[in-house]
Amino acid sequence: MLMLNYKLHEQIRKLRQARNITQVELGKRLGVTKACVCNWEADNAQPSVEMLVRMAAFFAVSTDYLLGFEPREYLDVTGLPDETVSHLRQIVDDLKASGNKG
Repeated sequence: MLMLNYKLHEQIRKLRQARNITQVELGKRLGVTKACVCNWEADNAQPSVEMLVRMAAFFAVSTDYLLGFEPREYLDVTGLPDETVSHLRQIVDDLKASGNKG
């Protein structure tokens, strides 16, 4: 039996806050009202599959990450020069080594 730590509402809130945007701003970017975002974050309503995909694209995470299937968050470096990607890897490695996770 698959056990899922289904906390979509927490993931939405966490990702929104990490990007320092309000519920109103997220709603505008996704084409929904603040009330929709508020209901998702309060776990009063679930986004549609289409909206889940749009959120994943907006936050640059997988739908599996949003749904709790994948515990890791990825950073999309598509299009960045190799040297920049290398620098970012080094920064991440340094942060992990220092124990600074956020």
